Amino acid sequence: MTVSEPRRLRPVASSAPTLRDVAELAEVSTMTASRALRDDRGVSAATRDRVLAAAARLGYLRNEAARNLRLGRSDGLIGLVVTNLANPFYSQLALGVEAAVAERGMRVMLGNSGEDPARERQLVQDFASRRLDGLVVVPATHDHAHLSPTRLRGMPVVLAASPPVKVDLDAVLLDDFAGTWEAVRNLIADGHRRVAFLGLPAASWTGSERYRGYCAALEEADLPIDPQLSSHRQRDVETARHATDALLDLDDPPSAIFGANNRNTLGAYRAIRARAATVALAGFDDFEFADLLEMPLTVVQYDPGELGRRAAQLLCERIVDDPPAAPRRLLVPTRLVSYY
Repeated sequence: MTVSEPRRLRPVASSAPTLRDVAELAEVSTMTASRALRDDRGVSAATRDRVLAAAARLGYLRNEAARNLRLGRSDGLIGLVVTNLANPFYSQLALGVEAAVAERGMRVMLGNSGEDPARERQLVQDFASRRLDGLVVVPATHDHAHLSPTRLRGMPVVLAASPPVKVDLDAVLLDDFAGTWEAVRNLIADGHRRVAFLGLPAASWTGSERYRGYCAALEEADLPIDPQLSSHRQRDVETARHATDALLDLDDPPSAIFGANNRNTLGAYRAIRARAATVALAGFDDFEFADLLEMPLTVVQYDPGELGRRAAQLLCERIVDDPPAAPRRLLVPTRLVSYY
């Protein structure tokens, strides 16, 4: 049987051929192509020969990980890349990913980029060379070119806590903007007009979105955005404490401080407590023993495990999804919790 030329065929030089490509070349539906490749008795011999010839011509290899997932007996492996495993957020996210894939008989390989883009790229390449079934990545920067499906020969990737930039990928995000906006708005409603912001690097999606929420709350209340009240270079509790000391040493210090993550909030708390200063404190991220602090605290609370579970679920769906659906974006909500 001669295989006719395709009417429309996506280039295969930059990515692995898919079942859709085989179906188009064989001029059958994707369902028929799938049944033919499974040697289904309901497919005629002529059609099966045509599909097998198309698959051979394209170099198509059936995705055994996807097949096993459909049958509920996968022993596959996915990769998870996070930016800072020392942060409880990422350990909880990792537990969520692990729980979701374990339900499908899969396992997780974990890599920590240390917020280093070069290290992240190396981890991604290492995982891709091991032919893992897919990746969940918390990216360190806005440059996601190395995560493109064409670079990874079609290996599925889902981003967590950051949307894709110039690549088509699934993503699961926290509502960083709304959570920060609500917390800062709450401080302003309590009468504070000088609200400081201990932020994250602006190069990260999380850092930029939380700062945007802070600015939006100030603008809504017709309050000026004072550059002296913002600091974005803290990477741990101790540097956050030093940044808070600098804020409290201003001629006109803030009456309230918002920490963009738990490290910033804890650093601010230590500085405030050491000085016995009268400063209101709020922050993004709940943390263990927050209710035992010696001052009132409001936090933006969410479930990092849920973020991981949803990312892993999207990845597993992407592994078995052939032809692929359009990229999806899910948003994990936040809420304010006050400890007194």
